[in-house]
Amino acid sequence: MASTSDIRKGLCIVYNNDTYKIIEFLHVKPGKGPAFVRTKLRSLTTGKVLDNTFSAGHKIEEVRVETRKYQYLYPEGDTYHFMNTDDYNQIALQREALDAPELLKEGEIVTIIIRTSDEMPLSVEMPSHVYLEVAHTEPGVKGNTATNATKPATMETGATVNVPLFINEGDKIKIDTDKGSYIERVKE
Repeated sequence: MASTSDIRKGLCIVYNNDTYKIIEFLHVKPGKGPAFVRTKLRSLTTGKVLDNTFSAGHKIEEVRVETRKYQYLYPEGDTYHFMNTDDYNQIALQREALDAPELLKEGEIVTIIIRTSDEMPLSVEMPSHVYLEVAHTEPGVKGNTATNATKPATMETGATVNVPLFINEGDKIKIDTDKGSYIERVKE
């Protein structure tokens, strides 16, 4: 058993007879009254996100997990296939287990969280950023902006990301996988 002081991003817990992963948390100590922890939990079985508040000292049941490196192979409908980089075993996961499936490129190395009690894959953690090529974007018009203007760009994986006006088709860009946002253009 863990307590609220052990809460951190990525922790897997049992809550309401389901397995959840903590995706956001905030320790709050108001001037009046007891401290508490505000959390955002994602169900690892259904993918639904819910907000919950734990009072300070509340006991939570932690799920023992293991992380393993897998290489993304290919999609098949709503099923995504991965290969273990150590023993070359393959597994298939549903779209709900992935945080940002639209940013996955074939050959990408990801971390899969596996429950140790029954070897059940729970979720896929993307790298913090990915490098993708711009497949389509409208040409930017110079001189018609007063601030940092952006335009939508379709990536090679089909994802749409807002990018600055100077980005053209064929450019490689670095994308933050947590927010799905543009970071910088990559020079080759």
